[in-house]
Amino acid sequence: MKKMIVKIRRSKQVTKLLKMLFWLLSKLSVQKKTVIFESFLGKQYSDSPKAIYQYMKKHYPTYKLIWSYDQRYTEKFENEDVEVVKRFTLKWFYLMATSKYWIVNSRLPIWIPKPTHTVYIQTWHGTPLKKLGLDIEKVYMAQSETITYKKEFVYEASKWDYLVSPNRYSTEIFKKAFEFKGKIIESGYPRNDVLYKCNNPEDILQLKRKYNLPLNKKIILYAPTWRDNEYKEDGTYIFHNSLNIDKMQRLLGEEYILLFRTHYLVAQQLDLEAYKDFAFDLSHANDISDLYLMSDILITDYSSVFFDYANLQRPMIFYTYDLEVYRDDIRGFYFNLEKEAPGPVVSNFEDLLDTIIMLDHTDKKDFDFYQEYCYLEDGHATERVVKYIFEECT
Repeated sequence: MKKMIVKIRRSKQVTKLLKMLFWLLSKLSVQKKTVIFESFLGKQYSDSPKAIYQYMKKHYPTYKLIWSYDQRYTEKFENEDVEVVKRFTLKWFYLMATSKYWIVNSRLPIWIPKPTHTVYIQTWHGTPLKKLGLDIEKVYMAQSETITYKKEFVYEASKWDYLVSPNRYSTEIFKKAFEFKGKIIESGYPRNDVLYKCNNPEDILQLKRKYNLPLNKKIILYAPTWRDNEYKEDGTYIFHNSLNIDKMQRLLGEEYILLFRTHYLVAQQLDLEAYKDFAFDLSHANDISDLYLMSDILITDYSSVFFDYANLQRPMIFYTYDLEVYRDDIRGFYFNLEKEAPGPVVSNFEDLLDTIIMLDHTDKKDFDFYQEYCYLEDGHATERVVKYIFEECT
């Protein structure tokens, strides 16, 4: 079938045509052992879909496993041993319409209908601190109106047959925020299995070599979330660096290096040329789990990364310079971060720097938090999810 890129415009006529195309293709023979995977809108080979893919490739060799990807991020897939299909090509439409399974970690475009034969597994991509879906009071995101956003979210969630949850806390939020009525697999996150299987000196050393990082320095990982209200007209989000890298390099450079990991919705690249021996932009790395394993300290704000990083029981610092605005005006939280965060919460750069310098690196921070949110994580979540879907429910 000749490849053809379909440009997607949000018009009723185009939406109707796309749905009709899907409907027609879905009448073709169902590919009962074909699974389509997608991570973060086709931008990455990562997260729970990656963990499920790798497990199935090893243990379910009779299945055909295919990755859906955004052609603007081709380089993320070039060195991976995966079969791929470009989003919005005719081949992609055919495979999406005829494959038995979809395994995805974020929402698909709203105009995509789910064929009746399709089993849609939504792994989602984080334990929620920030309010989600119907729980968001006012939506500030690019090209979104609050009422429309909520309706579309509920409509998308109605297509999911299974939703993976990392813990009981998330399960209760997902049910309400997504108005989800399907089956929730409360299993731990498949993406976190690697934090148990590869948390050893040999694998960590191999990762540092993979990313060409110094082997004799400790690593600080800075992984903030995105700001819903900070975006360009085209809908891409903006990252404002709130760190004084000059000062960090002067005071910490002998002992540490600094890794940046921006959110997948942030499009821009960081210019760190002036700090090339100290600061590294690894936002392009496919899998943030690599960065978790390499790092000795995590600095974040309101990102769900801290729930995952807690599995390693390493120090975390919460740099929340805009806490009141983000919590009260932009997004809202499900719990009091200042009281429950598994690490120091600081509001300005000087306090952040002091906290890093004073941090006791032998501290296994906040076992109670670990017990509350990571109790299901044991390195076998992927196995539980796959066996439930492909064995118990078939």
